[in-house]
Amino acid sequence: MTTHLRNPDRHRRHLNPLAAACLSAFGLLAGLVLTATPASAAPVATDGPGDGAPWIATLGDSYISGEAGRWAGSSNDDYRRADALGRHAYHDDPSGTGEVIARCHRASSAEAHIGGGVTGLNLACSGATTATSTGRNFKPGIDFYDGSAGKGQALMLQEAAATRNIRMVVVSIGGNDFEFASVVQTCVVNFLTSPSWWKNYCHDDGSVAANFTAANVADIRARVAGALGNVATAMSNAGYSTDQWTLVVQTYPSPVPDGSGFRYSESGYTRQSIGGCGLWNRDANWANATALPTINGALLGAASDVGLPNVRTLDMTHAFDGKRLCEDGVGLYEEVGLPGWQSPGAVDRTEWVNQIRTVTTIGDSPYSVQESLHPSYWGQLAMRNCLRQVWNDGSPRSGSCTVGNLGAARLTPTGEPRMLLGPLDQG
Repeated sequence: MTTHLRNPDRHRRHLNPLAAACLSAFGLLAGLVLTATPASAAPVATDGPGDGAPWIATLGDSYISGEAGRWAGSSNDDYRRADALGRHAYHDDPSGTGEVIARCHRASSAEAHIGGGVTGLNLACSGATTATSTGRNFKPGIDFYDGSAGKGQALMLQEAAATRNIRMVVVSIGGNDFEFASVVQTCVVNFLTSPSWWKNYCHDDGSVAANFTAANVADIRARVAGALGNVATAMSNAGYSTDQWTLVVQTYPSPVPDGSGFRYSESGYTRQSIGGCGLWNRDANWANATALPTINGALLGAASDVGLPNVRTLDMTHAFDGKRLCEDGVGLYEEVGLPGWQSPGAVDRTEWVNQIRTVTTIGDSPYSVQESLHPSYWGQLAMRNCLRQVWNDGSPRSGSCTVGNLGAARLTPTGEPRMLLGPLDQG
């Protein structure tokens, strides 16, 4: 839990209200869920397939849109210690004062904007699934939806690609098809409402297990393959041949360590009340050993199924290892003795994954529930550094990304964590 808990001890004494607040707050969880460059960066009239300066487009959900990119680490004492981008962090309209699509949370720190003469176009949306949803909040999927609420991401890509030289399209999708938000909600609620001597695990709950049956995994793999096929169709419709652009399928990173790697005890409630990582050890182990490989496996399988010659893979599975939420070796600003995110060494000593939010989002809080368990500012910039290496000066390549400098994070001259892109390995 973070700022706006002016008396943390009082909240720890009242655990039932905390659990109740968790239940209600998580109902809002949207899930997978340098300056942003929206479609307002006007291309010249002659730009198009194969002509003009290169562009990169990113499509998908919150793990590529920039969700939680406002926060560089966490502090329970003062949110300003970690507030790297301020209240306009997700405002991607031309004026920088609002969102093009509400709650997509396309942060200005999102990985699309690699620079170096390459312009980024971020079409991803926090909470998106493979198919467009027009419920309470419009969530464009990777399809050709065209209605009063907006357009699907494939259609947006097709229209943008006609007047831009889009050389690489990066897709991260599928997490919400696996009901990521509901799984997280169940795991945290089970942690808060069961004692350490009678643990109620989430990984064996029927509602969670149903998402990982062989039949459901096969269905989601087919959905993702369909979404990737829509990307290829969009580019073809815009006038591209397969040798003029590359499709990069990006997997999801592990956001929490195994149970033995947490810095907070499994007993008591400090994992959530202090760290914002309310998970039992066995559930964390299951997340890394079963859930994440299953989700990423479906993406990689879909990348193969789509049958395109121009596909590359960016494996992010271990990109945050050593810097994950509540992991040993990193901490809150007050725990590591640093005043704020601009302090020397902050990137190496603070977390790259945002806390799971419950009651700290109530009232005038600057936090949003949908930011929970997503790559924060450092994580976003780390993924950008990985993507730049995949771009490879216009000759895209596959690879697995990890923290450079033997796990000790250092910043590049552009202010990003220096990452290593090694041989492709989903292990």
